[in-house]
Amino acid sequence: MIPSIVGEKILVVDDERKVVGLLREALTLAGFEVREAFDGRTGIEAAQRRKPDLIILDIRLPDLSGVEICRRLRADEETRAIPILMLTGSGEEADKVAAFERGADDYVTKPFSPRELVLRVRAILRRRGDDPGEVESSVKVGPFEIDLRGYRVSVQGRPVELTATEFRLLAHLVKHRGQLQTRDVLLDKVWGIDAEVVTRTVDTHVNRLREKLGEGGEYIETVRGVGYRFAARG
Repeated sequence: MIPSIVGEKILVVDDERKVVGLLREALTLAGFEVREAFDGRTGIEAAQRRKPDLIILDIRLPDLSGVEICRRLRADEETRAIPILMLTGSGEEADKVAAFERGADDYVTKPFSPRELVLRVRAILRRRGDDPGEVESSVKVGPFEIDLRGYRVSVQGRPVELTATEFRLLAHLVKHRGQLQTRDVLLDKVWGIDAEVVTRTVDTHVNRLREKLGEGGEYIETVRGVGYRFAARG
């Protein structure tokens, strides 16, 4: 197993101690530093105190739901950019959608393969470390001002707060503006995961991104049944 980058810290928040033990073993073997919390409030405190590189968060906890924890972390300037991988039950489709709407970066369904989970963690961290501004550092399109290196977006001069995944999605669409991006391509380039993953992941993030962009959302065009395109006008 290829080791992770030294110093990458993972916070696991789950009340099932067997699951936490399984995650600890798999992640430690992969070279990550693992910290644990067994309820939501302790998890939030640990995230604020330790600033992990990624949080693995169960959607069902005894005190706070994973969706509510995700919302609180995204509302906090100190924890807003930390990637979150949600653990969900197989029949919790509505919860998955709600988690994405609150800013989760990805999810894994229980029971899960430890190997798959480690691959998902690496993919999220790799995408977070990619430089979205390798082609151009800033873009002005219509009402948009996008600082691709500084991870800042404004519409009509109004700053827009995006999650890391939302920003990568916008940055990819903008860099390829005028070009159709299929859902499979977006899953690969933005999430770093295989196309077998349900494409609703892409649709949910695009819808949430449009809402946050306000009038700028109309620049993200839907190509029905295929994917999305950022308008070349402006």
